[in-house]
Amino acid sequence: MRIEFPNAAREDFHWAQTQLRIGSAPDNDLVLAASQAAPQHLRIQQDRRGWVLQVVPSADRIYVNARPVRERALLRAGDVVSVGDCRMLLRDDRDPTARPPLIVPEQGRCTVALRAVAGPLSGRVLPLQDSLELGPQGGYPLELPQGDVATLRIFWDDGQLLLQAAQTSERHPLRVNGAVVSRLALQPGDQIGLAMHRFVVEAPGMEPEPEIVMPAPLPTHLPEEVAGPSGEVWWLIVTAAVLALGIALVLLIRF
Repeated sequence: MRIEFPNAAREDFHWAQTQLRIGSAPDNDLVLAASQAAPQHLRIQQDRRGWVLQVVPSADRIYVNARPVRERALLRAGDVVSVGDCRMLLRDDRDPTARPPLIVPEQGRCTVALRAVAGPLSGRVLPLQDSLELGPQGGYPLELPQGDVATLRIFWDDGQLLLQAAQTSERHPLRVNGAVVSRLALQPGDQIGLAMHRFVVEAPGMEPEPEIVMPAPLPTHLPEEVAGPSGEVWWLIVTAAVLALGIALVLLIRF
């Protein structure tokens, strides 16, 4: 993971461990100013779900994409975490423009949509068939601070789902997973960010088919056949029967 500090004269912070501690105390992995954070303010830990943010109980709330977080939150590349007046943009170390292309068959295109997770369109799901345009001329206007204008277009081309910035804003660049882009082939799970807007690509039709694991073949022999020689099994049965008969005779003679 890489953390950028937008609009701040601070170098990027690189993190490769499974846990990151953030606060103003000097023993933290990422140290912030005392005016911004408590001595121990939050932790980001990587597990099977991804990046999990946890606010230390004694610390003030923080914000993820302008939404308050009191205890925990799941993070993804492209999220902005705000602690006091410090804004931290999370990025994946991998450059999305260097990814190999993902070619999708025709039947996989009907299961693609954008899920708005932050911004004025939050909570809406925008279906995509052949193309989708967001901006003043599209079906979904993008409100930007200070009256800026931007237009995004998402469309299919030669089996790839492409994102293109038809009209850009210098103050609010288009980002995918935190990286600035102008044109990119999208993949499932990508997060598109523009100012306060966040859209996640939901595309089950683009994901590879799960590998089918065949069950283990049934044994060709019964358990008692492989437990020992067949005569040995029958000898045990006969011995048990003789013992049961002997016990019955003893009880009959006594009574």
